[in-house]
Amino acid sequence: MPLLTRVDRYLARLIALPLLSTLTIAAMLLLLDRMLRLFDFVMNEGGPVSVVWRMLGNLLPEYLSLGIPIGVMLGILLAFRGLAASSELDALRAVGISYNRLLRVPMLFALLFAVINFGIVGFLQPTSRYAYEGLRFELRSGALGASIKVGEFAKLGKGITLRVEESFNHGADLRGLFVRAVGKDGQTVAVTADSGMFLSTDDPDVILLRLKHGTLVHNVNPTAVPRVLSFDQHDLPVNLPRMGVFRTRGDKRLEMTLPELVRVSRAADTPSLDRYAAKATLHRRIVQCVVMFILPFLAVALAVPPKRSTSALGVFLSIIILVTYHKMSEYGERMGAIGRVDPVLAQWIPFTGFVMLSMWMYYIIAYKPGGQPIAWLDKGFAKLSGLFVKLVRRAQPWRDDVRTAG
Repeated sequence: MPLLTRVDRYLARLIALPLLSTLTIAAMLLLLDRMLRLFDFVMNEGGPVSVVWRMLGNLLPEYLSLGIPIGVMLGILLAFRGLAASSELDALRAVGISYNRLLRVPMLFALLFAVINFGIVGFLQPTSRYAYEGLRFELRSGALGASIKVGEFAKLGKGITLRVEESFNHGADLRGLFVRAVGKDGQTVAVTADSGMFLSTDDPDVILLRLKHGTLVHNVNPTAVPRVLSFDQHDLPVNLPRMGVFRTRGDKRLEMTLPELVRVSRAADTPSLDRYAAKATLHRRIVQCVVMFILPFLAVALAVPPKRSTSALGVFLSIIILVTYHKMSEYGERMGAIGRVDPVLAQWIPFTGFVMLSMWMYYIIAYKPGGQPIAWLDKGFAKLSGLFVKLVRRAQPWRDDVRTAG
């Protein structure tokens, strides 16, 4: 007997499309929300726009770890909802295929994405988070290079001020330049040029500002007569400021891999607060992977609407339950990191509650004839919807009278 029957392959196709679509949409929405803030941050720091895409790429693993549970939940839920709406689920049940048998494919999806999530939260997310913080450090320190803002005075190195009227080709071609350089001995050089560009040198701490077709005024001291000369090309060396060295990875618990968190949480010479923080993060990451195996039960329980009902209440309720659990887990990690509660209990007690709720709902739908775990909520929602429709219909004649009078 094959591992996957024709029904299993059909169910896998039904799950895969909404799962991947939901995962992609969730990740893109989270990235779009952060992208606007990153653009504002990069522009204020005067950095190149290209660094925004590098920062978003380093944030993608973090958002995937949040989007994968939502994608798995909605993928399974929408697939079973489609089967129930088309009466295919009733046909499968009538030929003796139980809910437990139908869960084979959803559990395989849960296993696959649990492994993927384990790799993301355990190893990929910490390293990408460190790379993201490194980009922020380099951007603030100027190591990525500051963009020249047109029409504003910019500081280049020590004692050099630059103003540019126009900039083309992303700063490679500058027009209408004014440069003022002050030396250690009090000498000043003021230069105006029609055009210019920055060039790299063999020394990584020095760049070259090549000016073309301009005038240079060299003032030795305030009492002397300045020297004035015109030039076709003049090279002005610019000393770059020394950049600080970014810290090593692992100074923060979010940048530690799972083996590193285990080592820190068990080290006797580690301060107690650091052990609490490492233990809280470790258990939250484990829970993020284990919870994937509970999502199929909750999704199936919320996917099947009551008979003669097309309500989508289960879809919204699944998102609310999952987001609420995620926030409780996140809050438990914060409280456990500062020692307010036990880091282990702060993760596994909410997880136990989530498991009990999901299994109770699944037991009702799978083992009770005609059972529906959210039937009472669906009836209440239907009554509220009907009341709202009646209120709208009652207000409609009054609106028609107002229009007629107008």
